[in-house]
Amino acid sequence: MKSYKEVLKFLKKHKGTIAFRVKEHCKVMDKHINLDERILYAFAGQKNNASITIPNTFVLVLTDKRLLLARKRLLFGYFFYAVTPEMFNDLKINSGIIWGKVLIDTVKELIVISNLSKDSLDEVETRITQYMLDEKKKYATREMH
Repeated sequence: MKSYKEVLKFLKKHKGTIAFRVKEHCKVMDKHINLDERILYAFAGQKNNASITIPNTFVLVLTDKRLLLARKRLLFGYFFYAVTPEMFNDLKINSGIIWGKVLIDTVKELIVISNLSKDSLDEVETRITQYMLDEKKKYATREMH
């Protein structure tokens, strides 16, 4: 499982992040990563706005084409989201006493990933923001031609 190895790197580096059933979520993720996509960055966190609600782990993977979110449901089925660069609006970071949040603003919704280790926030913000800025420049260049 390609995504599982990458998420484990993140969790080992940022031990305070709360994440459950990561291996199961990564199985869902790997189904949706296309053969021509390359994983650039991966992490896990809770897809919700409340720090006390913790059984909502999602795996997030940044590929060379899009940002992907996946979660295996407890009994059956799963959730999967894809954010392409043209759908990305903004990214915000909130740092609390113990954990932090990443707020990914897209054209359709606000995605809140919480219960991230505070020491991971700079890294997550830099990786996502830099990727999206680079990709948006490519779209702007294509539109001009």
